[in-house]
Amino acid sequence: MALMDFIKKQFIDIIQWTEEGDGTLAWRFPMQDMEIQYGASLTVRESQMAVFVNEGQVADVFGPGMHKLTTQTIPVLTYLKNWDKLFESPFKSDVYFFSTRQQVDQKWGTPQPITVRDPDFGAVRLRAFGNYAFRVADPKLFHTEISGTRERYTAADIDGQLRGLVLQNISNAIASSGIAFLDLAANQIAFAQALATQLAPEFEKIGLKLEGMTVQSVSLPDELQKVLDQKIGMGMVGKDMGQFMQYQTAQAIPKMAEGGGGGGIAGDAMGLGAGVALGQVLAQNLAQGLNPAAQQPAAAAPVGVKPDEVMALLEKLADLKAKGILTAEEFDAKKAELLKKLV
Repeated sequence: MALMDFIKKQFIDIIQWTEEGDGTLAWRFPMQDMEIQYGASLTVRESQMAVFVNEGQVADVFGPGMHKLTTQTIPVLTYLKNWDKLFESPFKSDVYFFSTRQQVDQKWGTPQPITVRDPDFGAVRLRAFGNYAFRVADPKLFHTEISGTRERYTAADIDGQLRGLVLQNISNAIASSGIAFLDLAANQIAFAQALATQLAPEFEKIGLKLEGMTVQSVSLPDELQKVLDQKIGMGMVGKDMGQFMQYQTAQAIPKMAEGGGGGGIAGDAMGLGAGVALGQVLAQNLAQGLNPAAQQPAAAAPVGVKPDEVMALLEKLADLKAKGILTAEEFDAKKAELLKKLV
C-alpha cells in the first residue's frame, strides 16, 4: 500500500449495528475504503453476535458487550495481519453482525397431500398447517454454511429451505408419535412436539435453533374426507340399523321429492311416500341381514280357543257328518284337532 493511499483511508473507531425492521439474520458492516482503527470499539447488543472474517477465514466471534479491538482481543487477526507492528497500523477485515432473537410466526404447510402410514386406515393422505420459530444459534456455522459474504441475509431467503425440512420430516414425526390420524386433531401438541424433535437436529446442522413448533390444522383431501364421514356415520350407528336407515331415508326424501312423478303437492307427497316406504323396506332387509336368525320363522305357538267355541264347532261338524258330508274319519280328525286347542 502506498503512503498516500494509506493516508486517504478512513479509519473506523466505532463498529455497531442497530437493526431496522424484522427478518434480518445477517448484516455485513460497510467497509469499502475504510479501515478498522487499532483500539476501535465494537458494540454488540443483546440479541446480536458479531463475526470477524479475514480473507475468507473466520477470525473471531464476539458476543453481547463492548469490545476494544486490540491484539489481545483478536489474536488470530494479529497473526494474519501483523497489525501490532508498524506504529499500531489499522487492519482490514469484514465484520458481520447476526441477529440471535427469535424469528417468529414462520409459516409451514403441505401444498399437496402427503401419504403417511396409519394404524387404523393403513395409509392416508393428509394436509397439515402451522407455524414455527427459530433463531441463529451458531453464527460461525450459519455464516460458512448459509449466509456467506452477502451484504444482508433475511429469514425470507431461507424460508423455502426450512419449509422443505418440515415437509421432509412430517411422515417420520407422525410415525414416531404413534398417534392415529383420527386422534391427531385432539393431540396436535403431541404431534408438534414429535415434529420438533425430528427437525431440531436438521436446524442445528446449519447453525439454527428451532425454538417452537405448532400444528394448527390436520385434514384430509375432500374425497377422502367424504369416505371418512361415512365410516364415522356407520360407527355411530352401532347395532341400531333401523335408526340409521330412517336417518338416511330422511336425508334422501328431498331429492326423491324433486324427482317425483308430479309437481307441487302431488309430487311432494309421492316423494315422501316413496321415501318412507323405501326406508322401511331397506331397514327390514338390512336388519334381517345383520340378524340371520330372524329370517327363520318361529315355530307356531298354540293358539288358545274358548270351550264354548269348541263345542259350537263340534256340533256343526257332527251335523255335517250326519248329512254324510264328512266321513267318520274326517270328523274324528277335526275333533281331535279342536280338542288340542283347549289350552
